[in-house]
Amino acid sequence: MSDAAPPLRLEAVERRYRTEAGELPVLTGADLVLQAGEIVALVAPSGTGKSTLLHLAGLLERPDGGEVFVEGQAAGRLPDDARTAIRRSTIGFVYQFHHLLPEFTAEENVVLPQLAAGASRAAARERARALLEAFGLHGREHHRPGRLSGGEQQRVAIARALANAPRVLLADEPTGNLDVATSDRVFAELLDAVRRHGAAALVATHNPDLARRMDRIVTLREGRVVPA
Repeated sequence: MSDAAPPLRLEAVERRYRTEAGELPVLTGADLVLQAGEIVALVAPSGTGKSTLLHLAGLLERPDGGEVFVEGQAAGRLPDDARTAIRRSTIGFVYQFHHLLPEFTAEENVVLPQLAAGASRAAARERARALLEAFGLHGREHHRPGRLSGGEQQRVAIARALANAPRVLLADEPTGNLDVATSDRVFAELLDAVRRHGAAALVATHNPDLARRMDRIVTLREGRVVPA
């Protein structure tokens, strides 16, 4: 594995789903490279494979063809436990719906993935507090998700995604569930945090204004990644 390898590279990735009508090809040879510090917008109509691409990039699914390289390592076809280990140490996820654990506080939601990755509780708590403060959540650390606004909940979700200092951040409509003003503010914080951490990010969005604030825009056409 080379130090110069990009954080994420998809090479001729294919994905097919079996349906009652037969096989449905979704990705038919998708290529994509994310460089360190680069934020790429993925803008494509619903049903074209955006979520599938993100799931493959995040090692949540195995490709039917091609390969997913994470920091130069062929990772797409590794056993489940090996892919899980890479996800924990290298990849962060942000979804449209925050998926916070409702029975835990904001701080605990950010601490838990760090404990799963082997951090000490003291170090995990210190990093969680620093991240939450950076997202303007000082004083809200001990509130459970039900006591936070939608924008605050998504800030916690972003902090959680960054908790293990991932080299790759994948986001699927991360502000799609927020009003326009809150979406703009949270997205600005997301971009700033990704740039400060030097991560490579792939962000799926339907919002062209948000897409234009990223480094480049790609789309999906006939199962392949092409410039938008």
